[in-house]
Amino acid sequence: MAESEAETPSTPGEFESKYFEFHGVRLPPFCRGKMEEIANFPVRPSDVWIVTYPKSGTSLLQEVVYLVSQGADPDEIGLMNIDEQLPVLEYPQPGLDVIKELTSPRLIKSHLPYRFLPSDLHNGDSKVIYMARNPKDLVVSYYQFHRSLRTMSYRGTFQEFCRRFMNDKLGYGSWFEHVQEFWEHRMDSNVLFLKYEDMHRDLVTMVEQLARFLGVSCDKAQLESLIEHCHQLVDQCCNAEALPVGREPSALRGAQRSSGGWCLCGAVACPPPGIGTVTMQMGDCGELRH
Repeated sequence: MAESEAETPSTPGEFESKYFEFHGVRLPPFCRGKMEEIANFPVRPSDVWIVTYPKSGTSLLQEVVYLVSQGADPDEIGLMNIDEQLPVLEYPQPGLDVIKELTSPRLIKSHLPYRFLPSDLHNGDSKVIYMARNPKDLVVSYYQFHRSLRTMSYRGTFQEFCRRFMNDKLGYGSWFEHVQEFWEHRMDSNVLFLKYEDMHRDLVTMVEQLARFLGVSCDKAQLESLIEHCHQLVDQCCNAEALPVGREPSALRGAQRSSGGWCLCGAVACPPPGIGTVTMQMGDCGELRH
């Protein structure tokens, strides 16, 4: 039986060629040729944007935001393709032309750094929800993702992957710069800065923050119902099975859905060199330190 693309090891040179550089930031190949169009993408006041560095809990956040903003039921969300309702701006599908024509209010996702987002967003023309995740947990999930993604076929060690992460050699560039750019805009009236860990530690406060930010009016009973539905979503996501990753240690599976999963790295000879410098490099970010 012939090897599938996902089973074919990716050499360092082949892995490097899967990215392209834009103003000093490595981006996925599907971003090539569209960055100017993205910068000029027409933004509407009713838009709600969800922005994260990859593997920062985007899927869970989008479901909670959809539930809060639309008053949806968790069972309803489970029956729908929510990615169709919340497209990623820079992805090949459905494409910029389709997203431009979506009915308001549009819910749009992106992993792009703040400076590469549509210029109208910088002027406060629509709402932006940003969520950061502890990089020590994120890198586990990002590694798993690269191992399972057919288009990347990453077959290096976890230690090598961590070095790439620390040296900004992965898609969407430096985690540190990505988070810090949004942190510096956390006081902007159109920006809500969230932390993934708080979704597990204090979901009630996060839901209340989201409701206020999105202008969702509800009485105490409605808010309690909304919070209960959000708890259901979080529980469903945490219990979801991760995609198979070949012979990956079972302890790694599901890392995207957990908080504090850095201990899982014991299965792959952690901690890697450099990750311990997070506090130092993010020192100016105060309580954002991990």
